[in-house]
Amino acid sequence: MSLAAAATNESLANTSNVLIYSSMAVYTLAFFAHIAEWLLGSRSKVGRTAAALTGDARAAGGGPVTIQVAQKGGATAVLERPKIITRSAAGARDVPDGPGAHGGDAKGDLYGRMAVSLTVLAFVIEAAGVVARALSVQRAPWGNMYEFNITFSTVAVAVYLTLLALKKNVRWIGLPLVTTVLLDLGLAVTVLYTDSDQLVPALHSYWLWIHVSTAIFCGAVFYVGAVATLLYLFRERYESKLAGGGTPGSFATSVMERLPASATLDKFAYRVNAAVFPLWTFTIIAGAIWAGDAWGRYWGWDPKEVWSFITWVAYAAYLHARATAGWKGRKAAYLALIAFGCWLFNYYGVNIFVTGKHSYAGV
Repeated sequence: MSLAAAATNESLANTSNVLIYSSMAVYTLAFFAHIAEWLLGSRSKVGRTAAALTGDARAAGGGPVTIQVAQKGGATAVLERPKIITRSAAGARDVPDGPGAHGGDAKGDLYGRMAVSLTVLAFVIEAAGVVARALSVQRAPWGNMYEFNITFSTVAVAVYLTLLALKKNVRWIGLPLVTTVLLDLGLAVTVLYTDSDQLVPALHSYWLWIHVSTAIFCGAVFYVGAVATLLYLFRERYESKLAGGGTPGSFATSVMERLPASATLDKFAYRVNAAVFPLWTFTIIAGAIWAGDAWGRYWGWDPKEVWSFITWVAYAAYLHARATAGWKGRKAAYLALIAFGCWLFNYYGVNIFVTGKHSYAGV
């Protein structure tokens, strides 16, 4: 297809812009709904961690669960089994998961469901904006940093909603996710915005669909893992303070008690990062193959290539430490956050501030 035949459809480009701004408005409503879920949800279910760490397993939700079993003749037998609680990352104490952002009450749950519904609506609108942007130029919608940003935030929300659809208890991600998406889109429509236009010749390849799409998906999953890791650090410090006899503030208690236990967050982050790491490996290999087609060499130590490899090494070190050295807890969490920091620099810093063959930021 010639460049003339692929002229920009300004009507679709403007429609895309309207849809992106509309999604930001709906995400803002979702943000306030999540705030209401956390602030107005019941606090009656908090205190489980403190009870567990002081040895009161029954008050913590770790006591026996009564089960009635029907027998012949209409009689019933009462059985008891211990309620499962979570082993901490350090293996030194058992604490239960929190009841969730809404605190287990109907009012908080109502706001939470509203927040999820608004997030779904905003996701649909934003995805439509991404598709309209692609149709406006008849190509993949990630040819510059603006397009990468709006696609990345869309995929990040899609990952979150997929986990929810799979019946995973991850609604605690909702507030930091929506907050990040709003910041990401705000940056996209102000600092990074680029008019809908055609690609430079080097990007005219089917590898654009393969290489960049996998990079976006990996980044979205790494982001979810980073959120879980960051929340783990706060929750683990809270548990440690309680175990040491400290008394956290009422606000910290209200928030921390509703999160999953630190061990649950630690395990979730590890599984998420481990699951997507092979795809990140493929992303780098695909980029090298594309470089061979476009520039006649597979690897030239371009800044983007270097930082992609540094990110790979950082995540490989994290996974290796967890699997072989038995690293869990705060040391592993710090390493995971360093790895995600490398991905962020590769995403923003290299594209915007460093000159190289991958300088297609459009800003």
